This record gives sequence, C-alpha cells and structure tokens, in this order.
Amino acid sequence: MSAATPRPRRGPVMILVTLGFAELLLALAVVKLWPIYRDGSFLLAAGGAIVLGSLIAGLGALFRWRVWVLMVASFLVFLAAGVPLAVPSQTVRGVVPTLDGVRDLLSGVVLGWRQLLTITLPVGDYQALLVPAFATLLVASVIAVSVGLRARYGELGAIPPIVVIVVAILFGAERVESGGLITGTAIAIALLWCVWRRAARRRAAVRQLLGDAGEPVRALGVRSLLAALGILVLAGSGAGIAAAELPSSQARTVLRSAVAQPFDPRDYASPLAAFRSYLKDGRDDETLLTVTGLEPGERIRIATLDDYDGVVYRVGAGTADSGSGTFVRVPTTVDRPGEQGRRISLDVRVDGYRGVWVPTVGDLSSVEFTGDDGDALRGRFYFNRLSGTGAVLGGLTAGDSYRLTALEPTEPTSAQLASATPGTARVPAATTVPDSVGARLEQYDAGATTPGEQLTAALDGLRRDGYISHGIDVDEPASRSGHSAERIDELLTAPLMIGDAEQYAVAASLMARQIGFPSRVVIGFAPADDSGGAITGADISAWIEVSTAEYGWVSLDPVPEVRPIPDAPPTDPTQISRPQTPVEPPPDEPEPHTEQNQPDSTQDDDSGDDAWLQVVLALLRIAGPIALGLGLLASPFLVIVALKARRRRRRRYARVPLERISGAWDEFHDAAVDRGHPPLPSSTRTEFAESVGLAQSRTLAAVADRAVFSSDVVDPAEADRMWRALRELDYSLDRGLTRWQRIRSRVSLRSLGADPQRRRLRDRRTP
Repeated sequence: MSAATPRPRRGPVMILVTLGFAELLLALAVVKLWPIYRDGSFLLAAGGAIVLGSLIAGLGALFRWRVWVLMVASFLVFLAAGVPLAVPSQTVRGVVPTLDGVRDLLSGVVLGWRQLLTITLPVGDYQALLVPAFATLLVASVIAVSVGLRARYGELGAIPPIVVIVVAILFGAERVESGGLITGTAIAIALLWCVWRRAARRRAAVRQLLGDAGEPVRALGVRSLLAALGILVLAGSGAGIAAAELPSSQARTVLRSAVAQPFDPRDYASPLAAFRSYLKDGRDDETLLTVTGLEPGERIRIATLDDYDGVVYRVGAGTADSGSGTFVRVPTTVDRPGEQGRRISLDVRVDGYRGVWVPTVGDLSSVEFTGDDGDALRGRFYFNRLSGTGAVLGGLTAGDSYRLTALEPTEPTSAQLASATPGTARVPAATTVPDSVGARLEQYDAGATTPGEQLTAALDGLRRDGYISHGIDVDEPASRSGHSAERIDELLTAPLMIGDAEQYAVAASLMARQIGFPSRVVIGFAPADDSGGAITGADISAWIEVSTAEYGWVSLDPVPEVRPIPDAPPTDPTQISRPQTPVEPPPDEPEPHTEQNQPDSTQDDDSGDDAWLQVVLALLRIAGPIALGLGLLASPFLVIVALKARRRRRRRYARVPLERISGAWDEFHDAAVDRGHPPLPSSTRTEFAESVGLAQSRTLAAVADRAVFSSDVVDPAEADRMWRALRELDYSLDRGLTRWQRIRSRVSLRSLGADPQRRRLRDRRTP
C-alpha cells in the first residue's frame, strides 16, 4: 500500500492563492459567456453567483459542512437570490421574488438550455434565459472553492470553471472573434494551479518526514516547481499554437447548428404568390398598416425571397447555402457590429394586414411589441438576419402594434452601380431558368462591358419595354398572375411585355444572376409620399436586391412606370422569339437485347448510404468541437506520459550495461514515488527499498549496489534480468491501488525533475 499523500497546510497564503486561482478562472468563464448575453444584467447575475457561491464554499470550509449541507445551502441561496438576479422582471421593486418568478427560475434550469439554442444572440435578460448562466456559475463557484480549500488535490477545483467555458463554447455563437485566447489563458492558469498545489504537497511530504528542513526543503520545492513549469510551457505552447491555427472569425459548428428551429418558412406559402390578393376584393383601398415615422421614399419589407425552383420564389430553406431559411427568436436586439447607415425608428399598428410575415424596414436593429399581446408576440417573433425577414408564429392580427429601429443603408448612385462588381453572398441556385432570360439579356447589354453596366442596362430595358397591368379590372389588358418559369418566358417573349411587379422583379432577379450578381426578390409596400402613414393594398410592390462587392446588398426597382398600353406592338419592338427546337430524325430501330436487365437497385442503396453518411457527418460536426476541447484539456497529461515514456526508453537502452542497471533502479524509484511513496531524499537504495516493503525491491537494490560499487564488469544479461524484474515490480506496486490511483500515478509530476538530487544520494554505500 502506498503512503497517504500529505495535505498541504491551509494557512492564509494557501487560502488567498486558492481563492485567487478559482476566482480568476471563474472570471474568464464569465468573459466566455458574455457574447451570449451582452447585457449589464448578465454581469450582475454572474457576479452575484460567483460571490454567493464562494461565500457558501468558504463557510463550508470554515465550519466543515458535509456535502449535503453544502447542497442544501446552495439550493436555498439559489431560490432566494435567483429571481432578483436571473429573472429581475418577476420581482417586486427589483428585490422581492414573486411566485411567477420562482416558477420561471425553476423551469429555467431545465428549459433554459434548449431556449438558448433557438434564439438569436445576444439574449440579454430575455424571459428567464439568465437562469442557466446564474445556476452554472453558482454551482461552479461552490465546487471550485470547496475543492480548492478542502480537498487534498485542490487543483481539481479548476475543473468546474473549465467546464463552464466548454459550456459557453457549445451554447455560443457560430462566429466568434479571438475565442481561443480566453480558452488558452484559462487552461494555462489551470495548469499553473496544478503546479502550485503539487509543489505544496511535495513540501508538506518532506516536512512530514524531515521536519522543517530549511534550505533542502526549499530547494526540493524549487526544483519541482521548475520541472513542472517546463511541462506547463511545453503543453501551453502546443495548445496555444493549436488555438492560433484555428480560424477565429469563421463559422464553427456548435449545438445551435444541429438544433431544429421551431419556425420553418417552408411550412408557409410564398408571400409573392399572394401578390395580387392585395389588389382584389377591395383590399387595394383598405388600410392594412398605420406607420408613424416613415420617411418619403422608404419601402416596407414583408419578406425576402431567394430560392427559385421554377414555380415560385420563396424564402430559402435552412439547407440552402445562404442559410436564409433559418429563423431564430430575437429577444431584444439584432447584433450588427460594424454596420453603418442612417438610424430610423418606426411605430407600426396592424389594421387589415394578416399573415405570419412581420413588415419591417432597412436592416432591423430591434423590435418591441407594444400592444395588448405584446409579451406573447415577443415570445413568438422569429428573425432571419441574412435576409432581414421577420415572422410571428400564429400571425399578426388587427390591434397588434410594435416599435422597431433599423439602419437604412446608403444606396449607390446610378454611376456607382455601373462600376459595381458581383459580391460574394451565397443564395440558393435557381433550378429552372427560361432561355428567354438570357436572350433578352443579350439584347439589353449589347454595348455593356462590365457587370455593373450589364445590370444597369438590363434594368433600363425592362423599365423601357415593360407595361403594367394586373389583369383585374375589365378595362385592363390580360395579364396572368404568377411567376413560374413559364410565366416569365411568356413575359419576355410576348410582342408586348405586360405584367406587374411580381413578374418584373423575378425576371430582373434571374437576369442579375445570369450576369453574376447574387440576387433575391423582396415583396413589400412602396407607399406614396403623401400617404400619411396609411398603407393600403394598392401600395403592394416587389423589387430586387443584388449583392455587390463594394456596397453589399443594394435595392433596385425594375418595375416600369404606369403608362398607357398600346393596342399594337411598337414600330421597333424588342421582341424575343422562343428558341426553336430542331426536329430530330427518328431514331434507328434498336436491336433487341438478348440479355435480361438486372434490377436497378443502385439508386436506393446510394440513397441509404447517403442518409447514413449525413447522420455520421452531423455527429462529427457536433463531436468535433467537444473532442478538440477535451484534447486541449488532456494535452498536458499526454505530455507527461510522453516524457516518462521517453525517460524509461533512454534508461532501458543505455549503451553501458551499468547505466542500464542503475537506470532500472531509478525507474523503480520514480514509479514508487509516483504511486505515493515518500521520496526519502537522504536514504540509500536499501533504505528506500525497505520503505516500499516489497521483497523484490530489496533484491533490486542489492543488485544495483553490487553493480555500482563492484569493480567487476557488468554482464549485459544481468541488466536485462534487472529490467524483467522491474516489470514484475510494476505489477506489485499497482497491486492494492484503485483504478483512479493507477491512472493518477501515470500522470503524476512527483518523479519529474528530481534526478539530480537522487544521483547525489544513490551512490552512498549502505552502512
């Protein structure tokens, strides 16, 4: 049996340093959690949790509370302080918790984690989403400080803050800046805590054996500290290099990447398909929205559509490259770092408007529902930042109202647009594009030399040659609704180009894509300057947005002005004929096959394999960051194991047999020290073997002494027998140890760095 590891004395220095390590790691955990919340209420909740948790742990160490007492005390503090700190909206005067607050607090411990993954970041103090952070930091601080002050291996108190950092990574955003710096710093501090506690235990062990040894004890502690610091530098350098190689600003896979969002735009019909419903049944004169603060010329967005399948243009699916189909809840604000534009603020009241799509303007920054159902609407509001589209589960009804703020980007001039180049935004590829789009584009951009000039020429051509007709009134020329590939082909090849904003926006978007500009269609309202804020169905419109390298997304209007439609085509029409399909000669009569065709099952097998491959890839995307984090945490221990393996190999295969024998003894000595036997710095080999208490160890000591002090040449075979005996001794040393003790001995630092002193002492003759 190994001797019990002595516990370092818990003096003032030990307490202060332990608290310093614990609080510093917890502070780094708070910094790692900050991007999830980014609100002063989070700092208050996090600081309160750490202070209260440390106080509970300190009282527990002072009065020697049992574990169950610590648990009860922590739960009572959680109930008493949780509502004011984590659910401040459910308190009386910000202090006294209400029953609803207690209910939200308790449910937030279980449900808050899932809600964090289905809401856009930052969440601020939205509902009870501070509860997961408050509970995690409270528990982590109680455990970290308790273990640091009371456990024999107090450095294990570094584990809870590291766990909080891992949680912050898993529940954080898919894009971060300099995320590896905080994590690497925390790992370095945790390793330094381990080094300091190990040195303290080593000094305590020497004092226990030799009393207050003065300089020898201090020298031993310094050597241990230097050896461990060397390992720390090596492991930290490897972790730092690995962290530096990771792209900090690139998208990463976290838990929210694999969580299905509760709002799927594919469950709803394309809003563009209902374009003409705003102009029928008297809705063209009906007030749909009342908007206060709308400037002349500003447009109101209903939805942005970027996925065209040849039938309808719809809001993109979540599987699309653009990600425009992924909607998340917006608690308070939409984070827009670095974006610029004119800030605008609007108040919107819903009158006759219906639907799940929430009308917005510009680049939305925040939305606040202010009607009677404001709280309910806030909890059902979802937003896609890439497309600027908002939605409410259940839809908007009469009487709903909200206030929104947004950034209105500066649009380029016509001259600037002509020199623009295609941007890098990703949109789902259009699956069906009529040939007439390319043919019409060739006529419009015949003299253009740059993509910007081609785009400008295409828009000018549509506005010049097109005529507006909704095909609703009896005095209007026929104009079919819809925007399928067949309808767009009809628009572009007819003698008179007749349609409305629905068709012209889709045609312009497809032309822009042919030129190379990523594009999408926006359906919304374009009210007249004298509307007075009353939005009617007659204000319905559609336009396009194109991605440019210089100006980002730019709004462009391809719709012609309303003007009389001639009865006959212009004298010089720009008419596009449908491509003629050449008549192919009849195929030769195929010769009869004599062999029977095999059943075609390859496609089914491939689809099954693809499904399994997708499952495996999804699991790897989730497990990858976790494995990386665990790898970084395990890297110091792997370095220790590698150093010991290298040391053993160097001793085992030394050139001189005498060095192999003395190396075998050194290896036994180190193995015994790592398993908890005191090092006995002033002892001889025989004395140390006696302290271990194994018969084979005494034999090993005798053989080593004889080889070292004898004048005879050492037989190489004797060195080999020495190492075979050492393997048996390793098994004997492990006998009686628990599995955890055996693992701990493999990564122990006790035997590293003590070789110089042992070499000075081992050659003393046994009296």
